[in-house]
Amino acid sequence: MSRESWPGSIFARLYEDHPDPWGFETREYERRKYARTLAALGGRHFDFALELGCSIGVMTAELASCCDRILAVDVAEAALRRARTRCRDWPAVSFHQGQLPDAFPALASGSCDLILVSELLYFLSPEDIGLLADRVLAVRRPDASILLVNWTGETNTPCTGDEAADLFIRHCRIAAMEKDFSERHDSYRIDRLANGIKGA
Repeated sequence: MSRESWPGSIFARLYEDHPDPWGFETREYERRKYARTLAALGGRHFDFALELGCSIGVMTAELASCCDRILAVDVAEAALRRARTRCRDWPAVSFHQGQLPDAFPALASGSCDLILVSELLYFLSPEDIGLLADRVLAVRRPDASILLVNWTGETNTPCTGDEAADLFIRHCRIAAMEKDFSERHDSYRIDRLANGIKGA
């Protein structure tokens, strides 16, 4: 297993070969995961959400009803085309194409009160996970929630889901962010970070 971040070309090929390579629209696993992800938001309404790794926009569309604005990011343009179509009735949703962490969107410091990083971190090297955490921390508001969702099954990615989540969380602790919610399921985990709050 290489410890290098997966290049964007891999994801471009995946979406060229299949419009929904991970079954985000059809798999029961994804439906359950989306429901638990939304539940982890605690019924809160958000001003400006940043969704990293939006893929074809299934979760983006779910988030739209509880956010005034969303900026959704993915590396694969083919995925973003489908996401834009899916979210065309939500004018407050916009999209950014780029490889993370280097092509992180140019956002004002302290602008986001929700940052969702779902099924993305384990495709990154440990170094890039730290760089991404730095960029996320720079754009979070003091009252922001950072929500991480990670696959915990076997994988050939640079990190396992548990390694990736734990690396990101440790990096955020430097900025006094702590888990205030965490749950594990058969094949994924959800962790929510908040400013200066110690939790599960």
